[in-house]
Amino acid sequence: MTATRERLSQAIIEAGRFLYGRGWSPATSSNYSARLTSAEVLLTVSGKHKGQLGSDDLLAVDMDGASLEPGKKPSAETLLHTQLYRWKPDIGAVLHTHSVNATVLSRLSPGDSLVFADYELQKAFQGVSTHESQVLVPVFDNDQDIERLASRVQPWLDAHPDCVGYLIRGHGLYTWGTEMTDALRQVEAFEFLFECELKMRALQRS
Repeated sequence: MTATRERLSQAIIEAGRFLYGRGWSPATSSNYSARLTSAEVLLTVSGKHKGQLGSDDLLAVDMDGASLEPGKKPSAETLLHTQLYRWKPDIGAVLHTHSVNATVLSRLSPGDSLVFADYELQKAFQGVSTHESQVLVPVFDNDQDIERLASRVQPWLDAHPDCVGYLIRGHGLYTWGTEMTDALRQVEAFEFLFECELKMRALQRS
């Protein structure tokens, strides 16, 4: 195992333990990845418990999502990861999580996006330097046809180069960063905002 792969493997394994521990990646849900080379991505193997990952639970895929390691099956959602690496060369890690708050909020939002405004924690997102801003988060309808889903995501990414994450309705969150620590920071920020939004909506109804 190369030093780079070993370092990235450990980062993914530790991310899995953290995200599972917070309840944001229950059971075998979710998938995580890191850019291995300019043409390869290190990704979690399909169906693995994310709180119990080991180095054998990861595999390399090319930028088209094809496995480079015979006998190991990548997630069905691999194309949503490689799409992001092709979109921006500075993305070094992608996290897809399945928290309760993300799932519920995406189902309660009938439109095609959420807007967060005037939260101090917005500054945790890459490129955001003030709470006096808006963070626009698109919500895409879930689709078992990942190629078709990716074809809906790409135009949004192209039109919104400052996008920091998106939701799949009734499914979960995708976010990313230059390093795994950046992606983890954004997951935490999103989860805080999701919880705040749900509590605000509950108070408004009471």
